[in-house]
Amino acid sequence: MDRLTEMEAFATVVDQGGFTDAAKKMGISKSAVSKHVSALEARLGARLLNRTTRRVSPTEIGLAYYDRARRVLNDAGEADALVTSMQVAPSGLLRISVATDFGVNLLSPVLGDFLQAYPEVTVNMVLNNRYVELISEGFDMAIRVGELEDSTLKARKLTETAKRMIASPRYFEKYGRPTKIDDLNDHKLLHYSNQSNGNVWKITAPSGERRQVRSAGWLTVNDGQSLLHAAIAGLGIAYLPSFLYADAMKKGQVEEAMPDLPMETLGIYAVYPPGRFTQPKVRAFIDFLAETFADKGPDNW
Repeated sequence: MDRLTEMEAFATVVDQGGFTDAAKKMGISKSAVSKHVSALEARLGARLLNRTTRRVSPTEIGLAYYDRARRVLNDAGEADALVTSMQVAPSGLLRISVATDFGVNLLSPVLGDFLQAYPEVTVNMVLNNRYVELISEGFDMAIRVGELEDSTLKARKLTETAKRMIASPRYFEKYGRPTKIDDLNDHKLLHYSNQSNGNVWKITAPSGERRQVRSAGWLTVNDGQSLLHAAIAGLGIAYLPSFLYADAMKKGQVEEAMPDLPMETLGIYAVYPPGRFTQPKVRAFIDFLAETFADKGPDNW
C-alpha cells in the first residue's frame, strides 16, 4: 500500500477520534481505513492505536509517530499547492511600496511593460520614504534601497547603486572643491529631510574609517530629484545614489566632489513577507524587475 496513504489514514483516525469519522473525512470505507492503519502497524512492527469498543486513541509510540507523520503530510500538501500556484497565471491586485526616488525615476517608466505582459494583474504603487510594515499595512512587497532592517522578510537583491557627493562645475568654480572630509564643514550641503538620523552624512575615509559629517545644510528637501536639480543649479553639494545623478554626470552637469574617496554602494532589494511559497503575481513582478535591471550596476545607470 502507498506509504503516504497509510500515514494519512492513521493521522486522520487520530484527528477524528475514530475510524468511522476518519472514513467520512477521507471519502473511503471504514474497512479501507482499517486496512491502511493495520498495514502501517505491520510495516512498522508497532501498535500505534489503542482500540476499544468505545474509543480509539494513539499509543505513546503512536503519538510520537503522529507528530512526525502530520508534518510530512502538511509538507506534501504544501508541495502540491506550490506546484499548482506556479502553474496559475499571475492575477489580482499587487500592492507595492517603493522608495520615492527609485519609483519615480526607475520603476514608473517600466511599469507599463509589466502590465502589458500580465494583463490580469492590477498594480497599486505607493511612493514614500518611510519604513512600511508590509503585512500590517496590506502590502504584497516593497522595493528598498540600502541596508535591510527587517530580517524576518524574504529579500531578493535586484542590483546595486553607488552613492557619491556631487555638485555642478559652477559650484566648484565659486566655492572650490573639498579635498578632505573635514572640508565639507565649510561647504554648502544639500540634505534629505526624511533621514532618520537628521542631516548627517556617513562617509568612508580613504583609511576605511567611517566618518560622520553633520551640517544644517543650505537646502533640505524630502525628494532626491529636487536635490539633484539644486546641485545642477550650483546651490551646493548633494549626496545621492547613482541612479539619480548618472545622466546629469554624463552630460557634464555635475561632477564628483571627492573622487578619491572609496565608492559607497547600496543594494536595491525586492522584499516580501515570509512563507513556504510566493504568490504568482509577486513572483512574476520580482522576476520582471530582476530581468529589467540585470544590466545595471553601481555606476551603470
